Amino acid sequence: MIRLLLADDHPVVRAGLRAVLDAEPDFEIVAEAATAERAVELAGAGGIDVVLMDLQFGTGMHGAEATQRIAALDGAPRVLVLTTYDTDADILAAVEAGASGYLLKDAPPEELAAAVRTAASGRSALAPAIALRLMDRMRAPSEALSRRELEVLQLVRDGLSNAEIAGQLFLSQATVKSHLVHIYAKLGVESRTAAVARATRQGLLRP
Repeated sequence: MIRLLLADDHPVVRAGLRAVLDAEPDFEIVAEAATAERAVELAGAGGIDVVLMDLQFGTGMHGAEATQRIAALDGAPRVLVLTTYDTDADILAAVEAGASGYLLKDAPPEELAAAVRTAASGRSALAPAIALRLMDRMRAPSEALSRRELEVLQLVRDGLSNAEIAGQLFLSQATVKSHLVHIYAKLGVESRTAAVARATRQGLLRP
């Protein structure tokens, strides 16, 4: 029996997931969490094999941070990210945090069930579209924005100045400027506004 924790801030989404997963004879939903903090707490208590983790909760901790904390636990359960976001920034944050899989919420029930079993077995469970994005990054690493460059660009999109970005990411302003130079070169643009627009169109950042 694969014991599951559903972590999502929307009760309707959790109810939908429960309805789908309860139909599988080898699944048991043992807990639900409406916040990322609660998901970490429940995962740490033991008795869970796979956490289905949303990325964006209404307030508080982000799903990627929760994933990282869960992955660091002794005897940690596997974390399968289940989200509506398919941007490079979200995918990299989740994968680097230690997620065993990444699936979009519009996945068919049979694909979701298969991903849960794959994650529970210790293997990687990536939606085809997500795997393709990661492969594209691997094929042209010199053109792909790094995780740090994506973080910088997200803060640019949020309207932060170089000084504010440096403070939030614990970098020097010179390092922030260097990241921006590399971002502009990779995206083929010459300004902050153009960089954000190009990255959003390419699916690197959320709109």
